[in-house]
Amino acid sequence: MAIVTTNDAGFQQTIQDGLVLVDFWAPWCGPCKIIAPILEELSAKVGDAVTIAKVNVDDNPESAGRYGVMSIPTLKLFKDGVEVGTYVGARPLSELEAILKPHLQ
Repeated sequence: MAIVTTNDAGFQQTIQDGLVLVDFWAPWCGPCKIIAPILEELSAKVGDAVTIAKVNVDDNPESAGRYGVMSIPTLKLFKDGVEVGTYVGARPLSELEAILKPHLQ
């Protein structure tokens, strides 16, 4: 599945079904720029098994505030609308795959 962009208005709908990895980011954030192509690669590998959603914290402060995002990039993993993991900072592809693996079985 392609990476989707969501906002405060659509956030709850985005995380409601299945496994969703949300990237809280901003365009001025250096580590966010580093992780962006890694998330693209991850998306290509996991296909439809995981939705990867991006939330620009500058434009969508409500979602970031509701989920306690204090640093970016912050990745939050949701399963059927329930938060099951939080990961702060850029991560290598292998680590992101390891984070997802237990939830894909």
